[in-house]
Amino acid sequence: MEEKTKLGLTQNVEAMCAYALIFVSGFILLIIEKDNKFVRFHAMQSFATFLLLGAVSFIGGIIPILGGIIQWAVSVITTGLWIFLMYKAYKGEKYKLPIIGDIVEKQINN
Repeated sequence: MEEKTKLGLTQNVEAMCAYALIFVSGFILLIIEKDNKFVRFHAMQSFATFLLLGAVSFIGGIIPILGGIIQWAVSVITTGLWIFLMYKAYKGEKYKLPIIGDIVEKQINN
């Protein structure tokens, strides 16, 4: 049986919602969901990943010419990751992104 969460959703649906509004929903679910480690993992991974990608895109916007290419690449990566991570969370998988996933997992387990 699927474990319920603070919002009354199944954990896979709430984990998917952590990615829905990019880093904003991840941040909100980190505040709300204190007990479910599966949801917290996805919420923190969403927050960290998409905040980092947003920062790279912002910095890319400052750089003339090359910045446009950086912003385009980041937007493609962001869109792909967004869809992929929502799918994995919905399927109930704890998919860890390289580097960020390991950092997030350590934070959640502490």
